[in-house]
Amino acid sequence: MNEPNQKQVFTEMLESYKGLLYKIARSYTNSPDDCQDLVQEITIALWRSFDKYDRKYQYSTWIYRIALNVSISHLRKENRRIHPTAALDEELLLVPTDQIATTTEIDFLYKLIGELNQLDKAIILLYLEEKPYREMAAILGLSETNIATKVNRIKEKWRLQLNAKNT
Repeated sequence: MNEPNQKQVFTEMLESYKGLLYKIARSYTNSPDDCQDLVQEITIALWRSFDKYDRKYQYSTWIYRIALNVSISHLRKENRRIHPTAALDEELLLVPTDQIATTTEIDFLYKLIGELNQLDKAIILLYLEEKPYREMAAILGLSETNIATKVNRIKEKWRLQLNAKNT
């Protein structure tokens, strides 16, 4: 793919899936600024691997895999800063703050998600996006049965937490 066409396709893909990037980033950060930084890191990682994208997978599967890996690495190395490549336009890195929701219910959900371990956090994000277990397994490298078991355990844990909170 030639450079101008590649940029256009990438920009359109990024625009279509920016909500997904924010959901993942928000689940792995504690502040809007950190969320923006993480979305930028994910965007850079997506751009760097865009020419290797395997078209047999959906964009969302590819994005989830990269975004979750970057987010987990970000947690491990919070002080690391990645600088954009020269080929990536600066306007692609701008994160509109209106994409970061602040409602009480959403904040509570992100609090619950934030208390999960890294793998469970990735699983529940995919579950909340209504990804089929088969796709979740492909993204995370687990069996469908393992995914289903983990989802049920997370739901039960949350059910118990909500019951304890309401009593």
